[in-house]
Amino acid sequence: MYFQIIFVLDNPDQCSDVLDAWENAGIRGVTILESSGLGRVRRAALREDLPLIPNLSDLFKSIETHHRTLFSVVKSQDQIDAVVQATQSIVGDLDEPHTGFMFVVPVSQVFGLSKLA
Repeated sequence: MYFQIIFVLDNPDQCSDVLDAWENAGIRGVTILESSGLGRVRRAALREDLPLIPNLSDLFKSIETHHRTLFSVVKSQDQIDAVVQATQSIVGDLDEPHTGFMFVVPVSQVFGLSKLA
């Protein structure tokens, strides 16, 4: 069984440290995306420098990205536990505000993962 770990990091300044911690925990492949939550997009829509009727493109051009979303696929619960511990050693308890949001989903098939070994 494989699992996908998805972590939305609240503070992008911590991204490098989180990646180092994941690597030290044995994670070799991580995809990183710049991301922004709905609340931040809505708050950006209230800005006065936007057009009267902004389209989605206007919203994304005018806001700063405030999150990093990290994805990785792992093989075991032990690896999940190591990632959670490594992450919380950098950002703090994930149940606290402004740290991030992590979830894990089962993956039924994986192709190309052996290239990362």
